[in-house]
Amino acid sequence: MHRKVIAPSVLAASLLLVIPASAASSGPGAPGIGDPYYPASGNGGYDVSHYDLRLQYQPKTDLLEGTATLLATTKQDLSRFNLDFGLKVSEILVNGAKARFATSGTQELEVTPAKPLARNTPVTVVVKYAGKPSEFKVDGWSAWQRTPDGGVAAQEPDSAVWWFPSNDHPTDKATFDVSVNVPDGTQAISNGVLQSQTSRLGWTRYNWRSNKPQATYLATLAVGKFDITTDRTASGLPIVNAYSKDLGDNAGAARASVERTGEVAEWLEGVFGPYPFNALGGYVPNVTAGFALETQTRPFYGPRQFQNGANVSVVVHELAHQWYGDSVSVEGWKDIWINEGFARYSQWLWSEKEGEGTAQELADWTYATRPAEDPFWQVKPGDPGPENQFHGAVYDRGALAVQALRNEVGDERFFQILKGWPTERAYGNAKVGDFVRYAEKVSRKPLAQLFETWLYTPGKPDASALNPAAAKAAGQAGPSASAQSPSARSAAPAKPVEPKSWKKIAETNTVHDHGH
Repeated sequence: MHRKVIAPSVLAASLLLVIPASAASSGPGAPGIGDPYYPASGNGGYDVSHYDLRLQYQPKTDLLEGTATLLATTKQDLSRFNLDFGLKVSEILVNGAKARFATSGTQELEVTPAKPLARNTPVTVVVKYAGKPSEFKVDGWSAWQRTPDGGVAAQEPDSAVWWFPSNDHPTDKATFDVSVNVPDGTQAISNGVLQSQTSRLGWTRYNWRSNKPQATYLATLAVGKFDITTDRTASGLPIVNAYSKDLGDNAGAARASVERTGEVAEWLEGVFGPYPFNALGGYVPNVTAGFALETQTRPFYGPRQFQNGANVSVVVHELAHQWYGDSVSVEGWKDIWINEGFARYSQWLWSEKEGEGTAQELADWTYATRPAEDPFWQVKPGDPGPENQFHGAVYDRGALAVQALRNEVGDERFFQILKGWPTERAYGNAKVGDFVRYAEKVSRKPLAQLFETWLYTPGKPDASALNPAAAKAAGQAGPSASAQSPSARSAAPAKPVEPKSWKKIAETNTVHDHGH
């Protein structure tokens, strides 16, 4: 996690400053959307439906100039509202009239329109700005990564404040048009479909469109010199992959992995249902960061993901997020398990498909290699706290919870749940509890205790809760043995054997090492 860890006392004090939008029928919008992990993230009083970003970036100087147009609807009578942003603003227009503005905190841009805004009315906000993103810091940290030939915006839980003003929280999704002017010979990569590319007077403009709701942290921008490959899926979706020209020894392995994007996505459609967006791809810029991120339609991969050779497992992980995390996003950052537990489990399913170890074998190995006294078992994936939001337990213990669910409800119901959830919740947000209720509805079983054990109870759960078949074979009374899946029916050995895929999956653990 990249943000400074918030001490409980500081968090409590910060929360006192976040006034819910519903607390008053008129007045200023709240300076935060109400997320207890990140009180400064997002804003109250309005919803954004579309961002139109018209940018120019000079790689030599890191100067970014922009005009952002936000289309929004007010949720209350507003005399003032906030945007999240860090660069220097020169002018703001609200419904065509100049607005007053001021800054506060680390990222709050306070906007006072010429006239108060009535509730439930459309509003157009135009922000003109310029600055060097790498010079803006939050707690001494920057989400903007400079490269030898440009810059990259890709981070979690936020990166937008470094390059465009926004309502920076996953609960306020919007569509995006991103138009970027860069010097000839340089490319600009963003989300969605490349609508057009034109050159004039030494500059080339790239126009990208993401036409489905997208969280602000999933918007990405990469400027540099790339080798770009294009293709289409069997259903006609465009695939755009981009690789920095100076990846060195990692270049071949990166291509050997990311070029399988179409194949992996088509396989995932069989697991999670129809792909939810208008484009596919991935990009590997020349950055020092080793993490990967599910930036919508075009995941970011740090080159170090491929330092030991090709690793398709990381591509599986980030593409699984297109369903679990991007289409269905968190309601609050404490709900991170419904993103990461399933992305990690998709890697286990890929291993199962490739014959390199079943999901049950991977679960048994994961469980066996963590002794009861390991702090790993003290992290609660269902509410890990901001300091543990990207802890390995959210991923691995989170995936164990998914395998426990599979064993409890059986394969038929389990895969109905995996495929039905992204359809029922498409383009929306959800809490962990929403998933639990959905799984109970589909399976027709009470599951609250299972999830309480695996997601919310510190300590190592009893092995019988994970592999009831093995427990029964050992003479124990495993729960709901009649509902076991085929992968669970063969008893696991007393000492599990390391699955063939384990090391490659473990190499992707840095996907959640967001540089702090």
